[in-house]
Amino acid sequence: MTAAVTTILGIESSCDDTAAAVVRAQGDTGTILSSVVLGQADLHAAFGGVVPEIAARAHVEKLDHAVEAALAQAGVGLSGIDAIAVTSGPGLIGGVLSGVMLARGLAAATGKPLLGVNHLAGHALTPRLTDGLAFPYLMLLVSGGHCQFLIAHAADRFERLGGTIDDAPGEAFDKVAKLLGLPQPGGPPVEAEALHGDPSRFDFPRPLLDRPGCDLSFSGLKTAVLRERDALVAVQGGLTVQDRADLCAAFQAAVAAVLAEKSRRAVRVYSGLNPAAPAFAVAGGVAANTVLRTALRAVADSEGTAFVAPPLRLCTDNAAMIAWAGYERMRLGPTDDRTLTPRSRWPLDEDAAPMLGAGRRGAKA
Repeated sequence: MTAAVTTILGIESSCDDTAAAVVRAQGDTGTILSSVVLGQADLHAAFGGVVPEIAARAHVEKLDHAVEAALAQAGVGLSGIDAIAVTSGPGLIGGVLSGVMLARGLAAATGKPLLGVNHLAGHALTPRLTDGLAFPYLMLLVSGGHCQFLIAHAADRFERLGGTIDDAPGEAFDKVAKLLGLPQPGGPPVEAEALHGDPSRFDFPRPLLDRPGCDLSFSGLKTAVLRERDALVAVQGGLTVQDRADLCAAFQAAVAAVLAEKSRRAVRVYSGLNPAAPAFAVAGGVAANTVLRTALRAVADSEGTAFVAPPLRLCTDNAAMIAWAGYERMRLGPTDDRTLTPRSRWPLDEDAAPMLGAGRRGAKA
């Protein structure tokens, strides 16, 4: 029996990107009909990071325009949509609330099924949309706010092998960029500076490599960059162009080394499941970094595991991944109703112990 064709509208507003997309799916195959992402970088540039209140207001102003543009690009109207998927957590609560309220309104007005999606599941399931990966596969979710190794056993079952106990890599890149007077978000400018730097000039630490397991830490690495910067400023009265490039290169090399070794450990744990088609996938905004991607691919190659990295436009926040994750969830069972509520924190593996530093409200991821 041929699987039905399903067309999903996806809405994403968990941080500082307002996004909408339309995905058409059948069986295990999906096609992105449209993907609209309206960024907010200019609104936050003067503040050195994302300001939640500004982000929330921008989502309110832009969400309906993003949805209209996505429907127009896909060549479908709301009547041609079979269901509406929306990020309902985790994320900045004002932004998540904006998206959920819009989705609830659209579902009420059209009578279409409503699907609340975990933003992290969107990233974790993207390799199934782009490359048709079969379960189980190993996933490294590495972004501005999250970093964790997950075994994706099914669309609704994820096993966390480890994660960051403090800063995520993206946060560390942003903080290092700020320390060195580079623009935000920090990933691209730090990578650009590192191209001209000497990664061996500074001996930065490789946190937690002396401990077993797959947990990571990047806060101390950021502090090490601060100390080297201050030492140079104290001696020279400032930083030279080469100093900045070398600091970036050494920092990036340290992050790559830590992620590579922890990935090797995670791959070996995952390989113990004897998967029929072993695969190691990476997604999230930091996955756009060429040096990190190269290091992770080398690990996969050395361990005899396929390496999958979605296109860069699908590594950063987008609504196509939310639409696909909604479709995957829709195939599993019940949908949501108009009582769907936003969640600022929502771990994928809810059976795992909270990571250190999760705070009194519980694990974010």
